[in-house]
Amino acid sequence: MTENPSELHPPFPVLSRREALQVTAGAVALAALPLQPVAAASSPAAAMNETALTITVNGRAHTLRVDPRQSILDVLRETLDLTGTKKGCNQGACGACTILVDGRRIVSCLTLASMHDGARIETIEGLEKVGALHPLQEAFVEHEGLQCGFCTPGQIMSGLGCIAEGHAGSPEEIQFWMSGNICRCGAYPGIVAAVADVGGRT
Repeated sequence: MTENPSELHPPFPVLSRREALQVTAGAVALAALPLQPVAAASSPAAAMNETALTITVNGRAHTLRVDPRQSILDVLRETLDLTGTKKGCNQGACGACTILVDGRRIVSCLTLASMHDGARIETIEGLEKVGALHPLQEAFVEHEGLQCGFCTPGQIMSGLGCIAEGHAGSPEEIQFWMSGNICRCGAYPGIVAAVADVGGRT
Protein backbone atom coordinates (compact mmCIF):
# COMPACT_ATOMS: atom_id res chain seq x y z
CA MET A 1 0.00 0.00 0.00
CA THR A 2 1.38 3.38 -0.99
CA GLU A 3 1.62 5.96 1.81
CA ASN A 4 -0.07 9.32 1.42
CA PRO A 5 2.69 11.90 0.68
CA SER A 6 0.92 14.46 2.91
CA GLU A 7 1.32 12.10 5.85
CA LEU A 8 5.05 11.92 5.25
CA HIS A 9 5.45 15.70 4.81
CA PRO A 10 2.79 17.77 6.63
CA PRO A 11 1.95 21.06 4.87
CA PHE A 12 2.87 23.04 8.01
CA PRO A 13 5.70 22.41 10.49
CA VAL A 14 4.56 20.65 13.61
CA LEU A 15 5.62 22.55 16.78
CA SER A 16 6.12 20.98 20.11
CA ARG A 17 4.25 22.44 23.08
CA ARG A 18 7.48 24.10 24.29
CA GLU A 19 8.13 25.69 20.89
CA ALA A 20 4.54 26.93 20.65
CA LEU A 21 4.83 28.59 24.05
CA GLN A 22 8.12 30.24 23.07
CA VAL A 23 6.64 31.64 19.85
CA THR A 24 3.58 32.96 21.72
CA ALA A 25 5.73 34.59 24.42
CA GLY A 26 7.85 36.28 21.77
CA ALA A 27 4.78 37.66 20.01
CA VAL A 28 3.36 39.02 23.27
CA ALA A 29 6.68 40.68 24.15
CA LEU A 30 6.88 42.28 20.71
CA ALA A 31 3.34 43.62 20.99
CA ALA A 32 4.14 45.15 24.38
CA LEU A 33 6.95 47.32 23.03
CA PRO A 34 6.05 51.04 22.99
CA LEU A 35 5.33 52.51 19.60
CA GLN A 36 7.99 54.84 18.28
CA PRO A 37 6.88 58.42 17.64
CA VAL A 38 6.00 59.15 14.06
CA ALA A 39 8.38 62.10 13.96
CA ALA A 40 11.44 62.76 16.09
CA ALA A 41 11.71 66.02 18.01
CA SER A 42 14.38 67.22 15.60
CA SER A 43 12.27 66.57 12.50
CA PRO A 44 11.16 69.43 10.22
CA ALA A 45 7.56 68.92 11.37
CA ALA A 46 8.58 69.43 15.02
CA ALA A 47 10.66 72.47 14.10
CA MET A 48 7.63 74.02 12.36
CA ASN A 49 5.74 73.91 15.67
CA GLU A 50 8.43 75.77 17.60
CA THR A 51 7.70 79.27 18.87
CA ALA A 52 9.99 82.26 19.29
CA LEU A 53 10.73 83.27 22.87
CA THR A 54 12.62 86.27 24.19
CA ILE A 55 13.39 86.24 27.91
CA THR A 56 15.85 87.98 30.19
CA VAL A 57 17.42 85.55 32.66
CA ASN A 58 19.57 86.96 35.45
CA GLY A 59 20.01 90.18 33.49
CA ARG A 60 20.99 88.50 30.24
CA ALA A 61 18.67 88.54 27.20
CA HIS A 62 18.03 85.33 25.28
CA THR A 63 16.14 84.82 22.03
CA LEU A 64 15.19 81.17 21.61
CA ARG A 65 12.98 78.84 19.60
CA VAL A 66 11.21 76.43 21.92
CA ASP A 67 8.60 73.72 21.80
CA PRO A 68 5.39 75.42 23.04
CA ARG A 69 4.91 72.46 25.42
CA GLN A 70 8.22 73.10 27.21
CA SER A 71 8.17 74.41 30.75
CA ILE A 72 10.37 77.28 31.86
CA LEU A 73 12.17 74.74 34.06
CA ASP A 74 13.17 72.62 31.07
CA VAL A 75 14.24 75.67 29.04
CA LEU A 76 16.42 76.86 31.93
CA ARG A 77 18.01 73.47 32.56
CA GLU A 78 18.23 71.95 29.08
CA THR A 79 18.57 74.95 26.77
CA LEU A 80 20.34 77.55 28.91
CA ASP A 81 22.26 75.03 31.07
CA LEU A 82 21.16 76.75 34.30
CA THR A 83 20.85 73.63 36.42
CA GLY A 84 20.73 75.38 39.79
CA THR A 85 16.93 75.31 39.55
CA LYS A 86 16.08 71.74 40.51
CA LYS A 87 13.53 69.36 39.05
CA GLY A 88 11.98 67.62 42.03
CA CYS A 89 8.46 66.25 41.75
CA ASN A 90 7.77 67.92 38.36
CA GLN A 91 4.17 68.32 39.56
CA GLY A 92 4.32 71.66 41.36
CA ALA A 93 4.12 70.09 44.82
CA CYS A 94 7.64 70.37 46.26
CA GLY A 95 8.82 73.88 45.33
CA ALA A 96 12.35 72.79 44.36
CA CYS A 97 11.98 74.56 41.00
CA THR A 98 10.86 77.94 42.41
CA ILE A 99 12.11 80.96 40.45
CA LEU A 100 11.09 84.61 40.21
CA VAL A 101 9.29 85.74 37.05
CA ASP A 102 8.81 89.50 36.86
CA GLY A 103 9.40 89.58 40.61
CA ARG A 104 6.78 86.92 41.43
CA ARG A 105 7.73 83.47 42.67
CA ILE A 106 6.41 80.56 40.64
CA VAL A 107 6.99 76.82 40.36
CA SER A 108 8.69 76.65 36.99
CA CYS A 109 7.84 73.01 36.28
CA LEU A 110 4.16 73.93 35.74
CA THR A 111 4.78 77.11 33.76
CA LEU A 112 4.99 77.00 29.98
CA ALA A 113 7.90 79.04 28.70
CA SER A 114 5.91 80.19 25.66
CA MET A 115 3.46 82.02 27.93
CA HIS A 116 6.16 84.34 29.25
CA ASP A 117 7.65 85.95 26.19
CA GLY A 118 9.43 89.12 27.29
CA ALA A 119 9.56 88.05 30.94
CA ARG A 120 12.34 88.90 33.38
CA ILE A 121 13.44 85.74 35.17
CA GLU A 122 15.69 85.36 38.19
CA THR A 123 17.24 82.05 39.21
CA ILE A 124 19.62 81.03 41.97
CA GLU A 125 22.59 81.57 39.62
CA GLY A 126 21.82 85.29 39.42
CA LEU A 127 21.95 86.05 43.13
CA GLU A 128 25.72 86.05 43.59
CA LYS A 129 27.28 89.36 42.51
CA VAL A 130 30.99 89.78 41.81
CA GLY A 131 31.89 86.82 43.99
CA ALA A 132 29.68 87.89 46.91
CA LEU A 133 26.75 85.81 48.05
CA HIS A 134 23.29 87.33 48.37
CA PRO A 135 22.42 88.17 52.01
CA LEU A 136 19.81 85.40 52.04
CA GLN A 137 22.38 82.88 50.79
CA GLU A 138 24.71 83.98 53.59
CA ALA A 139 21.87 83.68 56.11
CA PHE A 140 21.15 80.11 54.99
CA VAL A 141 24.77 79.23 55.69
CA GLU A 142 24.82 81.08 59.02
CA HIS A 143 21.57 79.54 60.28
CA GLU A 144 22.26 76.10 58.79
CA GLY A 145 19.17 76.24 56.62
CA LEU A 146 20.34 73.34 54.47
CA GLN A 147 21.52 69.77 54.71
CA CYS A 148 21.63 67.88 51.40
CA GLY A 149 21.04 71.16 49.55
CA PHE A 150 18.71 69.84 46.84
CA CYS A 151 15.77 72.02 47.87
CA THR A 152 17.94 75.01 48.81
CA PRO A 153 17.77 76.96 45.50
CA GLY A 154 13.97 76.79 45.54
CA GLN A 155 13.86 77.64 49.25
CA ILE A 156 16.06 80.70 48.74
CA MET A 157 14.11 81.95 45.71
CA SER A 158 10.84 81.39 47.57
CA GLY A 159 12.29 83.16 50.60
CA LEU A 160 13.14 86.19 48.46
CA GLY A 161 9.58 86.23 47.16
CA CYS A 162 8.20 85.85 50.66
CA ILE A 163 10.22 88.83 51.90
CA ALA A 164 9.29 90.97 48.87
CA GLU A 165 5.60 90.17 49.41
CA GLY A 166 5.82 91.36 53.01
CA HIS A 167 5.18 87.94 54.52
CA ALA A 168 8.25 87.68 56.72
CA GLY A 169 6.88 89.39 59.80
CA SER A 170 7.04 86.38 62.12
CA PRO A 171 8.20 82.75 62.07
CA GLU A 172 4.60 81.61 61.87
CA GLU A 173 3.92 83.87 58.89
CA ILE A 174 7.06 82.65 57.13
CA GLN A 175 6.10 79.03 57.75
CA PHE A 176 2.66 79.64 56.26
CA TRP A 177 3.82 81.52 53.16
CA MET A 178 6.65 79.10 52.44
CA SER A 179 4.62 75.95 53.06
CA GLY A 180 4.81 75.10 49.35
CA ASN A 181 8.53 74.43 49.65
CA ILE A 182 9.34 70.98 51.03
CA CYS A 183 12.65 70.08 52.70
CA ARG A 184 13.02 66.32 52.98
CA CYS A 185 15.94 66.78 55.40
CA GLY A 186 13.71 68.74 57.79
CA ALA A 187 15.90 71.86 57.96
CA TYR A 188 12.85 74.07 58.46
CA PRO A 189 13.99 75.84 61.67
CA GLY A 190 17.15 77.09 59.95
CA ILE A 191 15.25 78.06 56.81
CA VAL A 192 12.71 80.08 58.77
CA ALA A 193 15.47 81.71 60.84
CA ALA A 194 17.37 82.70 57.68
CA VAL A 195 14.31 84.26 56.03
CA ALA A 196 13.34 86.03 59.27
CA ASP A 197 16.88 87.36 59.64
CA VAL A 198 17.00 88.91 56.17
CA GLY A 199 13.34 89.93 56.30
CA GLY A 200 14.03 91.87 59.48
CA ARG A 201 16.68 93.94 57.72
CA THR A 202 14.39 95.16 54.94
